[in-house]
Amino acid sequence: MRNSTDFDVIIIGGGATGAGIARDCALRGLRAVLLERHDIATGATGRNHGLLHSGARYAVTDNESARECIAENQILKRIARHCIEPTDGLFITLPEDCLAYQRQFIDACTQAGIPVQALSPQEALRMEPSVNPTLIGAVRVPDGTVDPFRLTASNMLDAREHGAKIMTGYDVCGLIRHGDTVSGVRARHAGSNEQLEIYAPVVVNAAGIWGQRIAEYADLRIRMFPAKGALLILENRINQHVINRCRKPADADILVPGDTISLIGTTSTRIDYDTIDNLRVTPQEVDILLQEGEKLAPIMGKSRVLRAYAGVRPLVASDDDPAGRNVSRGIVLLDHAERDGLNGFITITGGKLMTYRLMAQWATDAVCRKLNHSAACTTATTPLPGSHDSTQQTLGKIISLPASLRGSAVYRHGDRTPHWLGSDRHSRSLVCECEAVTAGEVQYAVENLQIRSLLDLRRRTRVGMGTCQGELCACRAAGMLNRLHVTTEAESLDQLRAFLNERWKGIKPVAWGDALRESEYTRWVYQGLCGLEKEADDAI
Repeated sequence: MRNSTDFDVIIIGGGATGAGIARDCALRGLRAVLLERHDIATGATGRNHGLLHSGARYAVTDNESARECIAENQILKRIARHCIEPTDGLFITLPEDCLAYQRQFIDACTQAGIPVQALSPQEALRMEPSVNPTLIGAVRVPDGTVDPFRLTASNMLDAREHGAKIMTGYDVCGLIRHGDTVSGVRARHAGSNEQLEIYAPVVVNAAGIWGQRIAEYADLRIRMFPAKGALLILENRINQHVINRCRKPADADILVPGDTISLIGTTSTRIDYDTIDNLRVTPQEVDILLQEGEKLAPIMGKSRVLRAYAGVRPLVASDDDPAGRNVSRGIVLLDHAERDGLNGFITITGGKLMTYRLMAQWATDAVCRKLNHSAACTTATTPLPGSHDSTQQTLGKIISLPASLRGSAVYRHGDRTPHWLGSDRHSRSLVCECEAVTAGEVQYAVENLQIRSLLDLRRRTRVGMGTCQGELCACRAAGMLNRLHVTTEAESLDQLRAFLNERWKGIKPVAWGDALRESEYTRWVYQGLCGLEKEADDAI
């Protein structure tokens, strides 16, 4: 067993919040290490609709959350420009909705400091032609979209460049405790089974819904009530602005454009805690999303559904409400020295993707208090890697790629897009046609963004996330990782199989019509023509 003691703080969890804490700690001069059992953004961070909330959705029911959202919305538009698309959004009132609610909604947004503009139905249709033409009212708000994988990767990159150590593939299997103090963690590498102990005076539990399990290693109780949310991804980008339903939050009332596709979501269903690692989208959830989504944009009824997926929101019960009748959707910061008499241990949970930076600031402030470290937070003003220069400035520096490929690469990596990306024929060659990912971009990701597998590459570059769902690009990408010495030949085949099965899990709930026919074709190509063997648990 290997030991390490060279850190001020250990962060558990590689979602947006954990990455944000690692970045904030590193920028303040702390020696930080982050451990994540899988890869970045594999939990709730990577399983949401990517909405850059203006806060309007919460204005009527939770004014504090609304204020937090609009403040962070404005900050992210400054520091994470290459992760953001400021589309604006519409809250529409349909004939079956109460028009009087729109007035209440506008008043609540104004009180929360959210800019709003009431539109006539005709103005709304001119702004967003895909919106339901039967609408009777509309309100424009500063919503947008955010790529959660890109956002998390940029935070990780900045943290690492400022001295933090990022350890993906390490599962925390215990806390090291001496009396009333947590002084480190025990971890195991999923691949090699290597075990190690890491010591630091402060440990931050930023594991989201899995934070309950981490706390149990210290014999602490944090009562979480998982809320499963299902979403659908459509084949094309059918709307250019976020479309919301102007009513109290309910199922399937947000249609979000993202990159080349649109997403409809989400449902909300309480589930048993022991099922959080085995989520499946049900036929009933698919039906609700399709029926309600078509009310937002009728064209959705004619659009092919690419895949379905689900995430889990970490809803936290207060200590005086163990039954969870009034669970919190807000940020929950627990200093276990004050709450439980256990020193050196902090939990940050709840909240939402939109407030990850604020959550990280709160957690890092608490770490600094424990370490008597006085450095101030600068994450609200310091741009993330990729967002220092404008898109136009970066595009002007990369002239060797065709415009469409250049735009896609810069959209994903901002000013970190390497100038050599199109310097030779091999670098310019396409790996993924749907998302315009080149061989040069794959090489850049491998060299700079901690790629260990084909699934990691998908989260960094969107390989396999387009219309073909990996049918045409998965084998090329697997081959490239082998040529770049990321994987052995045997590992490449194993990862290709795992990648295709992961894609199938999302297609299976919507496998009818063209989606089913294409899945059958993919199986024939890889299993029949290429001889790729099925996994033991392959449900195809």
